[in-house]
Amino acid sequence: MAIITPTNKEVLNFQGLHLYHSGVSNCSMRVRMTLDEKRLPWTSHHLNILKKEHVTPEYFGINPNGLVPTLVHDGKVIIESDDIIDYLDKEFPNPALRPVNVQCLDTMYKWLHRATEIHLPAVKPYIYFKRVGASMALSEEEDKKYESLQSNPDLKAFHQKSTNEGFSKEDIESAVHILDECFSDMNSLLGSSSWLAGDEFSLADIAWAPLHFTLDKMAGYDFEPYKEVSDWMRRLRERDSYRTAIIDYWPAEMGGT
Repeated sequence: MAIITPTNKEVLNFQGLHLYHSGVSNCSMRVRMTLDEKRLPWTSHHLNILKKEHVTPEYFGINPNGLVPTLVHDGKVIIESDDIIDYLDKEFPNPALRPVNVQCLDTMYKWLHRATEIHLPAVKPYIYFKRVGASMALSEEEDKKYESLQSNPDLKAFHQKSTNEGFSKEDIESAVHILDECFSDMNSLLGSSSWLAGDEFSLADIAWAPLHFTLDKMAGYDFEPYKEVSDWMRRLRERDSYRTAIIDYWPAEMGGT
């Protein structure tokens, strides 16, 4: 569990659920979906990452990676979206977003962790290469500011490629290979169950729904070969949380939904 001690002590006094998030962030979408599915009241701290509102000493003092989302619950600070939604489901167990069956629970965690594992090597490079890069480009001053705040070596390396060096052909081919393999496996799995962890909607579905949305909406990833995945997405779009957590927060400057 990614519970941290922030250097920005202001948040330690927060009561209730507070979420730092962004409309365009697929990781933020996961947390908003979880909060909505559980009908939990929460206080919004929205950051427009397209305008670099997260690149400040104040926010890096809350989340040392400078990423969204960050959850603060009664002064406890939790980063990493998979940890956050798992925490929320354990802390607020009704309604449950995890299967009772042990095998299905293992499957849920497998897909929950897989969504996180592919984010930096595949999802972010593909989306930045296809769409976001130009809108997220930093000025020289902004670039220096980010470098001074960021200490995570993996995020520093990604930043260099996304804003300065550019992604190589090999980088994008690797990203596509990872994505194709994931959605092929998902398609096979959904051929025998309604949801990713069996016949019950779970955190696994919440983890992957925003990835599908952003890869489709922002990067034009080809989902045509994956019929079962497309049917799964149609079921997801019928849930209220899909509209309130994803559609309602989608920024107009990124195009209509």
